[in-house]
Amino acid sequence: MDHANQAARQSKSSAEPINSPKINLLPKTPGSSARLKGLGAAVSIAIASMAIFALTHALKHVDYAQVFAIVGRTPGGVIIMALMLVACSYASLTLYDLLALRTIGRTDVPYRIAALASFTSYPIAHGIGAVALISPVIRYRIYSRNGLGAVDVANICFLTGLTFWLGNLTALGLSLFYEPDAISLMDYLPAQLTRVMAVVLLLGIVAFLVWSWRSPRSLGTRRWPVRLPSGPMVLLQIAIGVFDLGAAALAMYMLIPAGLNIDFLRLTTVFIAATLLGFASHTPAGIGVFDAAILLGLGGDDDKEPLIAALLMFRLLYHFLPFVIALGLFGAVEGWRSLRPKRAVSALLRKITPAN
Repeated sequence: MDHANQAARQSKSSAEPINSPKINLLPKTPGSSARLKGLGAAVSIAIASMAIFALTHALKHVDYAQVFAIVGRTPGGVIIMALMLVACSYASLTLYDLLALRTIGRTDVPYRIAALASFTSYPIAHGIGAVALISPVIRYRIYSRNGLGAVDVANICFLTGLTFWLGNLTALGLSLFYEPDAISLMDYLPAQLTRVMAVVLLLGIVAFLVWSWRSPRSLGTRRWPVRLPSGPMVLLQIAIGVFDLGAAALAMYMLIPAGLNIDFLRLTTVFIAATLLGFASHTPAGIGVFDAAILLGLGGDDDKEPLIAALLMFRLLYHFLPFVIALGLFGAVEGWRSLRPKRAVSALLRKITPAN
């Protein structure tokens, strides 16, 4: 009972106004909200349409028998190593939720709950392609048992998204600065202009880091405050995001045949751009968009089959397998929780029913 009261007080305190500098977001009118949603949908459709066109062109004259033969010849040790790197990537994702919980002051929520919420929400939401709708629902189902309300879950979703973007944009800026020609096939921009864009991106991240380091920050209103991480926490967010991305990119690098002579820095640059484009398209697991960006950025007319084989194996290890495991795990948790009240009632009835 004391633990429940303490959790309730902490949940209430996390929703109270924060005595720190605030940036009050302007209220959105129904018209402006509709226009923003319409613009987002238009951008997503445009990205998906261009990706489908590029992918259709790239898959012409592909020898699929050779693709499956390359998959079959891939050593088991390479697949196991790639799977271990995928596991490291998903393990780092669990720290997204843990950092978010610490930022909003919920230190009472154990790591296992944060890991469960992260591992179930991320693969399922991205696998279905409705992250903004599904991820908060799954997180709420898990965190509500620990006294977190809708505002807390909304803050967690915002902060985990912030970690994702900070890590990806930092890695993208660094990789574009050192390898500006890596995505020239996708953006057709001169290398020097790409490097300037990378510098501007990195300076923006540094400015955010300095801004957050000076004093505690928050966004939102008094009724819906969003506490931002401190400067040291932002650094940790960037490090975790870069590690997550690096592990995933290295997993794919392991699956690419050595004969293609694709260096890791080039692959990382294209991989980040493909990931962000897939995320912006809102297609399930970025399907079509991610693949088109990888084939366009790394492939040529003579090496499509090995690259497609690597993509198939990566899709299986990084997207399909975690999606199936997360669905089973979330279903098992929901099933167990639905049975617990029934078992408690049955046990109570057995106690109060007189023996014959």
